[in-house]
Amino acid sequence: MGSEITAPADGYGPWLVELKARYRQVQLKAAVAVNTAMLQFYWELGADMVAKQTQFAWGSGFLNQLSADLMREFPEVKGFSKRNLEQIRRWYSFWNASPAIAQQPVAQLMAIPWGHHLAILTKCKQPDEALYYVQATQTYGWSRSVLTHQIESGLWQREGKAITNFAQTLPAVQSDLAVQLLKDPYQFDFLSLTPEHTERELETALIEHVTQFLLELGAGFAYMGRQVPLQVGERDFFLDLLFYHARLHCYVVVELKTVDFEPEFAGKLNFYLKAVDEQLRREGDQPTIGLLLCKSKDRLVAEYALSDMQKPMGLATYHLSHTLPEALRGQLPSIEQLERELGLDAAGGDDSGEAGGAGV
Repeated sequence: MGSEITAPADGYGPWLVELKARYRQVQLKAAVAVNTAMLQFYWELGADMVAKQTQFAWGSGFLNQLSADLMREFPEVKGFSKRNLEQIRRWYSFWNASPAIAQQPVAQLMAIPWGHHLAILTKCKQPDEALYYVQATQTYGWSRSVLTHQIESGLWQREGKAITNFAQTLPAVQSDLAVQLLKDPYQFDFLSLTPEHTERELETALIEHVTQFLLELGAGFAYMGRQVPLQVGERDFFLDLLFYHARLHCYVVVELKTVDFEPEFAGKLNFYLKAVDEQLRREGDQPTIGLLLCKSKDRLVAEYALSDMQKPMGLATYHLSHTLPEALRGQLPSIEQLERELGLDAAGGDDSGEAGGAGV
């Protein structure tokens, strides 16, 4: 038998953990460096292709020839296909003509992978929107699938659109960040609920799909609980949903309403925020903020209601893409009709329900 390897007892374990972490950092830096160098090459290649075609009036066959020549020399490189060369030229032309990038260093484009650029290039029409997703991907480290989801859900158009009183209730720095934190509307298209869903059904469905819910809420949210109890005086109160936000360093109370916004909702949320600040907030935590999610709202009524609230809160609506359309509801059979069709009417159901169930 070979000799056994025995790890040193003193300090070896922690040092090994640190060593592994350092190597992973080196791997990451190497991957980023390779990505940056490749994108820099793509940028210069795109510039060359545009300039050469303009200078020499090369026709449409130019890319076919270039692709064939490069792939003959570098057969293992997939990036020299005609399709990818077309994407490189389009990518360069898109950003080179963009006022958005004229005010920014081109180097920031090199910080995200090429596949992410292709997703942005395919799905974004406006340079400002594209630059937003480039910067957000770099900030939050989105995977390509998460980036695609955020673009398709219209995050750029929705971010910062909630009605809030943050400017009056929070310091300027925190207010600006908190405004960016909230969006309107929230897209809960991962839920399947009937149009008459209750608040408890919505709450339960969101927690059952908490991963997608957190993705829609945005980076930094940590789920703390549902129906969180708070005792004030002799009475018990329950928060619909409680989160903690890592960047804001504060609790976030989310109250769900399946009806139109009413001014009294803001007063109740103000009460909850006061209770959380008194009972849960600790040293180092910033003031608790609240988010009211309602089915719909009258903007002027909402602005009036929030303007005199002393606690920071925002109001937004939510959309359920998978609810059953009203036009179809009348075309579907009722429970009574189904029972009649299956021979399970009231008269026969009591006598033969158990036997019928056993025979299915």
